[in-house]
Amino acid sequence: MKKPYISAALYLFVIFIPISFNSCNQVSKADSLPKPAIIEVKAKLAEAPVPKEIVAYDTTDYNNRMIALSNYDSSGKWPARSPYPLPGAIFPYNRVIAFYGNLYSKRMGILGEIPKDSMFKKLQEEVDAWQAADPSVKTLPALHYIAATAQGLPGKGGKHRLRMPFHQIDTIMDWAEQINALVFVDIQVGHSTVKEEVPALEKYLQMPNVHLGIDPEFSMKNGERPGSKIGTFTAADINDAIDFLAELVRKNGLPPKILVVHRFTQGMVTEYEKIKKVPEVQVVMDMDGFGDKILKKSTYSRYIYKEPVQFTGFKLFYKNDTKTASGMFTPEELLKLTPKPIYIQYQ
Repeated sequence: MKKPYISAALYLFVIFIPISFNSCNQVSKADSLPKPAIIEVKAKLAEAPVPKEIVAYDTTDYNNRMIALSNYDSSGKWPARSPYPLPGAIFPYNRVIAFYGNLYSKRMGILGEIPKDSMFKKLQEEVDAWQAADPSVKTLPALHYIAATAQGLPGKGGKHRLRMPFHQIDTIMDWAEQINALVFVDIQVGHSTVKEEVPALEKYLQMPNVHLGIDPEFSMKNGERPGSKIGTFTAADINDAIDFLAELVRKNGLPPKILVVHRFTQGMVTEYEKIKKVPEVQVVMDMDGFGDKILKKSTYSRYIYKEPVQFTGFKLFYKNDTKTASGMFTPEELLKLTPKPIYIQYQ
């Protein structure tokens, strides 16, 4: 059997990284949950502290939505235990459908690959498809822009990363306003750090509709060239992003921020149980990588389902997923996963 290929975001000089998997177990799915189990899940959610800022917060509705999002998981893993969010939270009331890429390259994703108007039309088609597949959750469009790209050469400062100019981010902000979309700014740190790179985007992250993505694939801890191996984030790295976003929310009176963490191997995220859960930030563990459906299901099961943090995402590749014999997942197929992904990214 030919080894499948799994890779996350492509940066400016494009590298594919082959990863083989030994297991093809499908994600577990519970079609129904016994009443005692529902009571137990609700009790677990009820243990989460309710922030003082939440006055007229319908926690019963929130709990029910979280249970439905868990696909009535009978294992006790989902829904993941976390505090109730501050008012204005996007999840679990909405599902985000994001187009990913960079305007300097047609090879990094659909955002930047095709003309703006064609991209808008295609994004709306995906939003409509997801809304039809799950009418219980409102579907929102998003533009997920790679604001710092990992580089093969050290570059200025020797960080092996290139920050995109603000005028390009401004273009994305303008586009998002035209279609009433959320914006995600994504960083590939190279030899830099989350703590150093995230504050550089504060100008945008303090805006209510702008959120953050971080990619451990290109976080090289031991001086390796990005792309020569798969990188990693510790919980401390991820918590640096959470701490910055939480302080930003508190300082500016913002609704909760979303933090998307890409992942497709065990080593890309370590000490997941130490990742902070705070009312100011909603963390999405995003199942990255391309390959056959059964391979992607297996990856989701082993690294997303088995290591619960808070919310989950799923990435789809227009070019690489469609080259496989099984093709690209449909919304209806992904909604059968446990838990249901609440953030969907198209590259």
